[in-house]
Amino acid sequence: MKEKLQSIREQAIADIENSANLETLNEVRMSILGKKGELSAVLKGMKDVAPEDRPKVGQWVNETKEAIESALDEKKKMLEEEKLRLRYESEKIDVTMPAEQRAHGNLHPITQVRNQLTDIFGSMGFEVYEGAEIETDYYNFTALNTPQDHPARDMQDTFYLSPEFLLRTQTSAGQIHVMEAKKPPIKVISPGKVFRSDDDATHSPMFTQMEGLVVDEGITLCDLKGMLDEFVQEIFGKGTTTRLRPSYFPFTEPSVEVDVSCFQCGGKGCKLCKGTGWIEVLGAGMVNKKVLEGCNIDTDVYSGFAFGIGVERIAMLKYGINNIKLLFESDLRVLKQIDD
Repeated sequence: MKEKLQSIREQAIADIENSANLETLNEVRMSILGKKGELSAVLKGMKDVAPEDRPKVGQWVNETKEAIESALDEKKKMLEEEKLRLRYESEKIDVTMPAEQRAHGNLHPITQVRNQLTDIFGSMGFEVYEGAEIETDYYNFTALNTPQDHPARDMQDTFYLSPEFLLRTQTSAGQIHVMEAKKPPIKVISPGKVFRSDDDATHSPMFTQMEGLVVDEGITLCDLKGMLDEFVQEIFGKGTTTRLRPSYFPFTEPSVEVDVSCFQCGGKGCKLCKGTGWIEVLGAGMVNKKVLEGCNIDTDVYSGFAFGIGVERIAMLKYGINNIKLLFESDLRVLKQIDD
């Protein structure tokens, strides 16, 4: 029995020493000290030992068990220390290494320009009104004095959802909602997406427009000109001026196209302004009396002006973008260059 216990002890210690990790060490523990382990089998066989020999055999078994447990505990401590060392090694950070460079994002050019426009007009006292993208034919056309036979009503230009509802073609519809809900004085801008059946290098089926409206006593075309001069200097730089050319819009009378002096060549003539020294930027005019009267505003007391800005057009001019599709393709090579 003593030789058998000695053999178990020697084999167990050898297996413990050869254990490479805690999992293997636990398997060794179970094979010796577990319920079905070798030493447990010896203890179960004590009933076959002569009564007079049991004390001595019991002592040998306890000594063997203590030696094995001591070896197990020592090996376990060594393996835990090694495991912790390897963990620390893998998680070690060299604080002297350069920090990882992370690319930072920025707002889309259209969002940047829209925010700039909102800030500029906000500083002039304009409130912001955002209308619905789905409008009725009445608010999008009829209330804006657009004749029934006007080309803009054609299916080729307008996305109709039904005979009554459509995707708005202009944020000008917002001015009708505002004038119906609020009496003068009115000073409001209405930014948002609009939709038209048009698609080429300078036009998109969906684009962003900002409508402006001022209604009060004694408003004239001079007020419009002065406001626009202030606006273009803020967006294109000091020294930029405007000129007004006669035009036609159903909801304004008189109507004008607004040009700005070329901010790239200072009006001398270049590729951007096609040698003219001027760049067309927006349409405007005095609010047609029929539109005011349709909103129950007394035209003998009040007058107003309105203007419509294409946000994409301003962005293309300001940032030198020659194709509107570049603003919708999410090409990071384009977007990274623009961050005001």
